[in-house]
Amino acid sequence: MTDLPPLAEGYEISTDSDRIDAERVHRWLSTDAYWAIGRPREQQDRAVAGSLNFGVYATVSGEQVAYARVVTDLATFAWLCDVYVDPSVRGKGIGTALVEAVREHLRPHGLRRILLATHDAHGVYEKLGFAPLARPEEWMALYFE
Repeated sequence: MTDLPPLAEGYEISTDSDRIDAERVHRWLSTDAYWAIGRPREQQDRAVAGSLNFGVYATVSGEQVAYARVVTDLATFAWLCDVYVDPSVRGKGIGTALVEAVREHLRPHGLRRILLATHDAHGVYEKLGFAPLARPEEWMALYFE
């Protein structure tokens, strides 16, 4: 896991929530992310406010090009969600670098696990040490839909 490519030149990662382009993130997720299609802006804003947020930005323009958020107690558990890379910069390793940054940011907190759900990006996450649940029969969910 140490042979991962660094973040592409010309980009930087920040956990400063004040830098999040809330309109852009909402547009990405609510119109192009299968897990969040139609998510209302107010709900997205609440999610951002209650989470640890990561953004990737072009260093020259400051434009946000990727986003991820983590729901966590910073003690025992974290859920990585809403990982999104703008289509115009995909293929540059930005998503992998972003998830690696999340992992390394959380590592010193001694969490037992970081969970995520994905329909189509297993390969990206496997490179960073994620694996299918060892005992999925022990997990349950409560759905309000």
